[in-house]
Amino acid sequence: MKIIVIGAGPAGLTAAYELARNGQQVTVVEKDIQVGGISKTVNYKGYYFDLGGHRFFTKYPEVEKIWKEVLPYDFLRRPRISRIYYSGKFFYYPLRPFDAFFKLGPLRAISAIFSYAKARIKPYKNPDTFEKWVVNQFGRRLYETFFKTYTEKVWGISCTQISADWAAQRIRGLSLSRAILNAFGLTRKNKIRTLVDEFLYPRRGPGQFWEAMTDKILRMGGQVILKAEAKRIKFEDSLVTVTLDHHGRQEEIAGHKVITSAPLSETIMSLEPKAPDLAYNAARHLRYRDFFTACLIIKKRDLFPDNWVYIHSPEITAGRMQNFKNWSPDMVPDMNHTSLGLEYFCFSSDPLWTEPDQKLLELACSDLQKLKLANKDEIIDGSVIRFPKAYPVYDPGYRNQLAIIKDYLSQLSLIQVIGRNGLHRYNNQDHSMMMGLYAARNILGETHSVWEINLEEEYHEQKSE
Repeated sequence: MKIIVIGAGPAGLTAAYELARNGQQVTVVEKDIQVGGISKTVNYKGYYFDLGGHRFFTKYPEVEKIWKEVLPYDFLRRPRISRIYYSGKFFYYPLRPFDAFFKLGPLRAISAIFSYAKARIKPYKNPDTFEKWVVNQFGRRLYETFFKTYTEKVWGISCTQISADWAAQRIRGLSLSRAILNAFGLTRKNKIRTLVDEFLYPRRGPGQFWEAMTDKILRMGGQVILKAEAKRIKFEDSLVTVTLDHHGRQEEIAGHKVITSAPLSETIMSLEPKAPDLAYNAARHLRYRDFFTACLIIKKRDLFPDNWVYIHSPEITAGRMQNFKNWSPDMVPDMNHTSLGLEYFCFSSDPLWTEPDQKLLELACSDLQKLKLANKDEIIDGSVIRFPKAYPVYDPGYRNQLAIIKDYLSQLSLIQVIGRNGLHRYNNQDHSMMMGLYAARNILGETHSVWEINLEEEYHEQKSE
């Protein structure tokens, strides 16, 4: 069979890899100039940086097996250190009660304790928004200090307009009471859940892995076409024809099946025959958050020990900051220098998105100076990378829209949607890989539902201790 895979991110490449090693003819089309999707690694003058840090950890043995097959010798085992920057101080995340209360000061700490007690005595019933869900878990004062500002930076909408699904997916099972019991050793050992405290990471970033997987796909007879954007997906009898914009020219490729990790809204609106109005309109109402990283090269050897820092202070525009040398020393060519990635979240309709790179670098330099991490004359270079539709937005109504689209897609036998944007679900990298595996195995004769991945009751980054 000839299979067309749209998108060369973790989901698409994993699907292509599974199909190619099972003897199928695979063509991957990718609109970017390099593979990896949002997990790619950019090389700027020998400095490697990610679009956000992408850790390699998983509960899926099949995924771990592929990691070892594709990149057997270049994974590092790295400790996780992440903190929250708020009001001039760095707080550990996940929250450590004594660290948080000590740095908040006695008045704020007492207020937080009473706020938490109030939330436990009279919680919101059936919390349907991010705000209500987190207040129930941590109390209003800690919610306003450690969750509200950052979350609204990321999504660009009020926490009262973000579905509780987001909180349940990302921080399920974590609460102040569990953290306190854990600190005093009062929870039974086999019941404690914490976030993973170490992870695997390729020496030169996640892009090293996806580039290695692409090489293997090519050696197995697959094809990978870059700078090729899928504009139309046409179904005719038992064939699929995908129309591409390739280097500014229109081209067509035909196959028996198509797997796509493109944004779900784009996929539905590109189908021919046209999707029914109900599904088409549902797709039009799905929203995405755009993202760019400003990578700054600083003439200082050590700045802070964290892999990444969440920036909650509202006077700083950046939402998160990565220290790439702390992910892997091989990410920088000169150990006397440090490269930081300051991450900004916006909509493509915002003026910030279209600002010249130099203006965005000036903004990043200003933010770094507000953080008191470097002076202007210590910042010697920088680069900006934009990534549109990086995050599917969990706004009111998104569930109903997805239900309509899912019902429509269930009637189409020639197409499968996978990945973060393909299912409009905030996956980790390993979830997207499992979706790719399932989609490929469905074509090979098995029966799996990609929609069931990442719906487990236990938060996917928790581990037993």
